[in-house]
This record gives sequence, C-alpha cells and structure tokens, in this order.
Amino acid sequence: MAVSDQPQGSWTGSVVLLLASSTGGIGQHVASLTRGLRERGIQVTVCGPLATEQQFRFTATGAGFVPVEIPADPGPGDVGSVRAVRRVLAAGPDVVHAHGLRAGLVAALARPAAPLIVTWHNSVLGTGLRGRLSRWAQRRVARAAQVTLGASADLVATATALGAPDARLGPVAAPQLPPPRRSRAAVRAEFGLGAQQPLVLSVGRLHPQKRYDLLVDVSARWRELSPPAQVAIAGTGPSYLSLAAQISAVRAPVTLLGHRNDVSDLLLGADLAVVCSDWEARQLFAQEALRAGVPLVATAVGGLPELVGDAAVLIPAGDVDALDAAVRDLLRDHQRRADYAERGPVRARNWPTETDTVDLVSAVYQEVAAARPDRQDAPDGGFVDGRG
Repeated sequence: MAVSDQPQGSWTGSVVLLLASSTGGIGQHVASLTRGLRERGIQVTVCGPLATEQQFRFTATGAGFVPVEIPADPGPGDVGSVRAVRRVLAAGPDVVHAHGLRAGLVAALARPAAPLIVTWHNSVLGTGLRGRLSRWAQRRVARAAQVTLGASADLVATATALGAPDARLGPVAAPQLPPPRRSRAAVRAEFGLGAQQPLVLSVGRLHPQKRYDLLVDVSARWRELSPPAQVAIAGTGPSYLSLAAQISAVRAPVTLLGHRNDVSDLLLGADLAVVCSDWEARQLFAQEALRAGVPLVATAVGGLPELVGDAAVLIPAGDVDALDAAVRDLLRDHQRRADYAERGPVRARNWPTETDTVDLVSAVYQEVAAARPDRQDAPDGGFVDGRG
C-alpha cells in the first residue's frame, strides 16, 4: 500500500540524518532519534564528523555512518562537505533530515532530490560579519527545507519570518539518564566537600553562548559564604582555556570537569543547578536537573521559560547580580529548595518523551515522503524513482 494509506508510525523508509561537529545536545538528540527510528525498522544513515560517531556510537543501533566533516564555522571546507553529502544522497534516501544550521546549510547546498527536513536547535547570536553570514544561512536553510522543526517556539517564529514554507514546533526530549552509580557522599567526596558545603552544578558545552564566564565571576563572591559554595562545570568546548585562566585570575571556587558520563551521579551530589546562557531552546541539562529534583536557577531566554514554568527560578540573561542573589536566596532557604526540588519532577511529567519525539519525527517523514512528486507506487508495494 502507499505511504499515505499507512497508519501513523508505520512508515519504514530510509532517512539520512546529517549533523555538524557536536559534543552535546545535538549529538545526543541525533543518537536518540537513531535508536528510536531503528527500533521502528527505518533505515538510517548518519552523516557527520568522525568524532561524533566515536562519542555517540550511532552504528551501535545498526545504523550506517558516513564520515562527513562539517566544522562549527563555515569555510572553504564546506565544498568538500557538500560533495560528500551528494555521494551519500546518490543512494536515493526517502528523506534527508539535517540538524542545526551548519548541517542544514550543507544539506541545502547539496540540493537533495529527497524532501529536506531541518531541525533548528539554536538561535543566531553573532554580530558583525559572522552574524551576517549566519543570518544569510538561516534564510537559505529556511527556504530550502520542506519542513522546519524548531526546538522552541521562538525558532519556529524566526523560520517563518525568514520564509520557511512549513515551520513547526519539534521539541527535543532529553534522554533519560541512567540511575546514579555512587552515593551522594561519594560524589561530594570527589570535590572534598563537607556535609553542609553547597555544590552548584552546571553541565553544557564550554561556549560563549553558555556564559560560564558569569558563573565564574559570581562564584568568586561565594567564597565569603559560610560554608563557601563550590561550583562544578562539566563539558568541553572552545572556551575551556579562557575559563581556566579566568578561574585562576579571580580565584574562583570552580572545577572544570571536562566531559563526564556520570551526570546522574553529579546531580545526586549537587544542591543547586545553574543555566546562565544567553539563549537556549530546551536545554538538556535543565531537563535533567528538574527530572532529578535538583533546584534550578536559569536565564529567562528562548524556550526555557516555557520549558520550566514555575519549577525553576528564572533570572535575566547577563545579570551577574541577579544570578548571585538567586543562588544565595536558595542556599540559605532550605524549605524553598525543597519546594523547587518537588516541583521539578512534577513539571517534567508533562514534557514529551524520547518516544514522543521519535513518533513526531517519523510522522513528518511519512508525510513528506508520501508527497514526493518524483515517486510512484511500485508493483510490489514499494517505491521506484519516478525520474527514470
């Protein structure tokens, strides 16, 4: 039978998932999609930098993987990336799904015959020449995709304003963390913390957008607290060296942990979680913290207010004093922390799950594949390429 006659969720065609360099949320999302799609019998080929396969192990699900280097910033190397993607697309997938602006631009320039879906995970915050190039890329990608999925409502609005023919909300669910393997006391012992000493945790890519420089600055003030607060930041990225130098210069009580696979352990040991980004959609660590019942202080930007509701303390972006006050207030008020610890898991019950996300995406695949003008039903009920 034709795809259009199939029940929702039964589509079992082929899709190419494309991503650029990622050590965090986008890579985790693509890995989650890959698992879910393969469980539904969908043929998946992931294209991206070799480092993403090494970190996220897409092939462990039975998916194919083709290395395509797409660095974080555009450059002459994009020509080679486009050619590599075209070679993959020569196999004739039913759908192409790019994740992020960089991958979306490469996919758009490759001009796939198959329908192109692009998930927007981030907003453009850059200024100057880089900002102008990024906004040009946004417009090019918005108009090239048959369907744009925005991880937050503001991304959907931006894509629509830039000419996207079909822009929809496509929430990105944080994968469920495994249970902690260590006790709270064992986690805190790693940092040499006493029973009453607060541990403030943040997890994310070390990138200027995350504004960890603010967290370092404000944490230097917390040395005066009794007992003083300790801050741990887990993640890797281009800001590592500058943050390390800043920590040393202001004598901040901050430990840069690098990449960690034990976020559930770290959350168990933490008293507070902090997200101080200039912009986020549905930040994965914010989801993880609320699910774990760890009180969260977060900036009121992008999709975060819609995500957390009244289950977190929201502050203005870029406001060091507001961040300082919010953390101090929670640290000295045990009952208020306990209240937010209860609100988090309740709020999280209303979020889409990984299964919900895969259901939504596979339904979009079914929809756009059925509408392809270059396909027709084959005698065996499958598809043949209508281009001859």
